[in-house]
Amino acid sequence: MKNKAVFLDRDGVINVERGYTHRLEDFVILPNLIEVLQLLQQKGYLLIIVSNQSGIAKELYTQVEVEILHKYLLEELTKNNIQLSEIYYCVHHSDVGRCICRKPDSLFVEKGLARFDIDPSKSYFIGDKERDVEAGEKVGVKGILIEANVSLKTILDQID
Repeated sequence: MKNKAVFLDRDGVINVERGYTHRLEDFVILPNLIEVLQLLQQKGYLLIIVSNQSGIAKELYTQVEVEILHKYLLEELTKNNIQLSEIYYCVHHSDVGRCICRKPDSLFVEKGLARFDIDPSKSYFIGDKERDVEAGEKVGVKGILIEANVSLKTILDQID
């Protein structure tokens, strides 16, 4: 039997969207996130983050700074018995170069589906921008568009 997953954008969905969040002191996990991820995990969903981090291509911050934030996030989630299957992030921006991993392209969603044997028809992509939803829907994953910085509790009823 195939797995099911919830793909999540990072900035605005996992943490407070500030625009190019790259410093640990600015990385604030959104209210109720831990509780919601625990519930999703209990329902059998794998949890995967897919994020555009174009600030790297624009030289606003480094990949090392992003990795520091992700290490912190993983530590906080682990303390609460939440396991992320993966964090995929695109380091490109169309102003600087072309790629197929930047949302709304679906490369990272496809990678997650293949690597973790996920059934797209039983999976969701939660994002605060149309491009997030589009990346999932291109490969059969149901998109859920939310407002940035809103508790994921508001959309729990949309996930079986």
